[in-house]
Amino acid sequence: MRSLVFVTQEVDPAHPALAATIPKIAALARRVDRVAVLSAGAVPGALPANCVVRTFGASTKPARGARFAAALSAELARRRPLGVVAHMCPIYAVLAAPLARPLHVPVLLWYTHWHASPTLRLAARVSSRILSVDRASFPLEHPRVSAIGHGIDLAQFSCHETRAADGRLRLLALGRYSPAKGLDTVLRGIRRAVDAGLDVRLIAHGPTLSQLERDHLVELERLVGDLRLRDRVRLEGPVLRDAVGSLLAETDALVNNMRAGAPDKVVYEAAASCVPALASNPVFAGFLPDSLRFDRERPEELAEVLASYAALAAVERAEIGRGLRERVAREHSVDHWAEQVVAAAEAA
Repeated sequence: MRSLVFVTQEVDPAHPALAATIPKIAALARRVDRVAVLSAGAVPGALPANCVVRTFGASTKPARGARFAAALSAELARRRPLGVVAHMCPIYAVLAAPLARPLHVPVLLWYTHWHASPTLRLAARVSSRILSVDRASFPLEHPRVSAIGHGIDLAQFSCHETRAADGRLRLLALGRYSPAKGLDTVLRGIRRAVDAGLDVRLIAHGPTLSQLERDHLVELERLVGDLRLRDRVRLEGPVLRDAVGSLLAETDALVNNMRAGAPDKVVYEAAASCVPALASNPVFAGFLPDSLRFDRERPEELAEVLASYAALAAVERAEIGRGLRERVAREHSVDHWAEQVVAAAEAA
């Protein structure tokens, strides 16, 4: 029996940040006989029948660590899995390595973010393989990093018909209200575009999962007022994952200004929907056309990109969108991602 152990924070289809993990687990489950999912918490019935969930949530870190070790030890004693996949949280790889690697079970760390914490550095040393979207999306130089794409569930994102260009440019921003998202620059870029004569509207949706993000949202709301954009910009709350497709269907382009090193999944989700994304992150240099990219700290450059994109005919926008979806299907689909994870486990 071929099996995997997959460690994640939450298994919850309604979670504003982690719901996208579920299609990844499901794709792995289609390629092995059994997936043991170790999670701090889980919603029953969210995963395929060949997935077994063990929860290790507790009120303190030592208790969570002890429960995690017990759950992993039970899985390792049951049958030797192909590998242990630690999803995004490096501490899972650190805790798993002393239990798994002496039994010749590889530990695979999936990580795609700009933050290079001391825990991440330790996790990189003890992991058998490190998996990320791109080499540029892992913040440390390391010989065991493999680029495997982002893992987009194409079944959740259909190609939307491009709306006719009517002189108004409808933009969408999705994601947490974190300073790392660079929405302040986006707002300033929109102000410049409006001053240049463009009719631009922005709707942003996202959660605030920390005090830092709650404070930043207050700052953004103040900036909207200062820039006289209240009739053009709406800063809304989080949306369920099932609603993302309908939001993309109503927009002309996604705008994303995430800091370098963390390629937002939403850019690939927009592309999977045939909706072009305007983005600053250098990791998208090989994915998006140059005409859709701008410098993260230069609102004047974003304004120029908005003007250039607004001038495109609907057929030109549609051609860009279809090309992006084809690229997602080829390099960033959830099935491609799962195949690469299983192959990495087998090769480690």
